[in-house]
Amino acid sequence: MPVVGGASVKLPRRKFLHLAAGAAALPAMPRAAAALDYPTRPVHLVSCFPAGGPNDIVARLLGQCLSERLARPFVIENRPGAGGTVGTEVVVRASPDGYTLLHVSTSHPINATLYDNLSYNFIRDIVPVASSTRMPLVMEVNPSFPAKTVPEFIAFAKANPAKINMASGGIGTTPHVAGELFKMMTGVSMVHVPYRGTAPVITDLLGGQVQVFFDPITGSIGYIRAGKLRALAVTTATRSDALPDIPTVGEFAPGYEATQWYGIGAPKNTPAEIIEKLNKEINAGLADRKIKERLADLGGVPMPMSATEFGKFIADETEKWAKVIKFANIKPE
Repeated sequence: MPVVGGASVKLPRRKFLHLAAGAAALPAMPRAAAALDYPTRPVHLVSCFPAGGPNDIVARLLGQCLSERLARPFVIENRPGAGGTVGTEVVVRASPDGYTLLHVSTSHPINATLYDNLSYNFIRDIVPVASSTRMPLVMEVNPSFPAKTVPEFIAFAKANPAKINMASGGIGTTPHVAGELFKMMTGVSMVHVPYRGTAPVITDLLGGQVQVFFDPITGSIGYIRAGKLRALAVTTATRSDALPDIPTVGEFAPGYEATQWYGIGAPKNTPAEIIEKLNKEINAGLADRKIKERLADLGGVPMPMSATEFGKFIADETEKWAKVIKFANIKPE
């Protein structure tokens, strides 16, 4: 019962409940208003990998799109290190106000199993905002390699166990686990040769020091079109418009799929209104002809989803790559 000046004041129950409900709603009102005005200042989009790579390129494309649509700068902040965990931790610890976002990629569900001692739980601590694009990796070999198709490659690998060197840009990278998934599903034996980055892999693949590489299409398409590398297959479930004549791995190993994908996440407890606004603007941007053309230049296609759908997708990817990592007994460097 309310007290004024030491004396109790009786209020009708209905009026008291109405005032109480209004008071309970007050904290939510500024959050909703802030979301409607969002953003009022620059937003930082953290990319967990160095500038110039596919992750950075897609992040900058998204940042430019959002800057134009929301009339505020979206600044790309490169925080590379430890397979993407350094940049992720920056966002996990950031204020959940929508002004620090994470450029999410395939590496995040991989890292969830790869690293035993992460200071965060990705699914718990990062809220899915929107997916943006997917692109295939290309199973590629030096033109001198005897196999010209995936079935020929499998036959050669089984006839020559542990004599094929499968390169990657590092332990636990997407090309590495894509290759391990291929080994798991086809029963072939190959020797994993990790490098520090994809540039030296390409150099040695061109020189014949390694025999096969599951490379993100952005890094290999020029060499394939020039005839310097031979594409055996793409790793997505469907063929790529960038290499329409190249079959999928799944055409020969049913169910195989490995996708390099990107999206945006935010710290947990970020207001739902901000997440909804970002999701809406990103999906609208992905429908723009200019964005589609730029993604096509990279070998990618838009991957619009709701925030809920993106969350389920991340959970499914985490489960999928956990099985591969455990099968191959992959341990971080």
